Amino acid sequence: MRSTATPSPSATHLVLIPSYNPGPKVFDTVMAARAQWNPVWVVVDGSTDGTAEELQRMAGEDAGLRVLVLPHNRGKGAAVLHGLDEAARLGYTHALTMDSDGQHPAGLIPQFMAESAAAPARMILGRPVFDASAPLLRVRGRKVSNAWANLETLWVGIGDSLYGFRVYPIAPLQKVMRGQRWMRRFDFDPEAVVRLAWRGVRPVNVDAPVKYFSAEEGGVSHFNYLRDNTLLTWMHTRLFLGFLLRLPLLLLRRLGGG
Repeated sequence: MRSTATPSPSATHLVLIPSYNPGPKVFDTVMAARAQWNPVWVVVDGSTDGTAEELQRMAGEDAGLRVLVLPHNRGKGAAVLHGLDEAARLGYTHALTMDSDGQHPAGLIPQFMAESAAAPARMILGRPVFDASAPLLRVRGRKVSNAWANLETLWVGIGDSLYGFRVYPIAPLQKVMRGQRWMRRFDFDPEAVVRLAWRGVRPVNVDAPVKYFSAEEGGVSHFNYLRDNTLLTWMHTRLFLGFLLRLPLLLLRRLGGG
């Protein structure tokens, strides 16, 4: 049986991993996260690849691991919201989200949690450091989303709008998501940071490496260039309209140093 003596469980901060058909990489991801933090929760978003059963078996041997299973695929944002609601019900105040496919650096979990504990009202955003494995099209494309996100927040300081390795204060993120119908799929990460910034939740940016795995290395990608970029375009269209409505307030906040 796997030992859970270390690390000690946190009563305020948890790791939340949404997972949809990630393949075997998810098991390495979960074990790496558990080596750094307690508790770790996985929200299985209607996976059909058999990973839910193995994750549940792992959780049965590890008190620091919990697996929540959704019967149907709802999207990344919906899976995160499901986990946030349960976490808030149990008294947790902050959640570090990370992808299930091994791209995010589990070794930096303690640093990000420490940053959050030092500034609990802020969101701690990973700022990706790419290596040679990163697809050039993805690296260039995210610059467009980042430019829009910074415009929509009057350059409040969002280092990267798309990188999902980050710590959120749970209560304001719940309010943002419950207040509208969007943010339930691939649009979750960028819309979350923009809307939280509108609510006065300021970002702290921390550099973090990102690793893209090839299919031969067990990498699984659900990114669809046409579908997901169309979704992002629609997202930034509605965010820009929201930005125009909030512009006087955002200007006052910036002029006041808030």
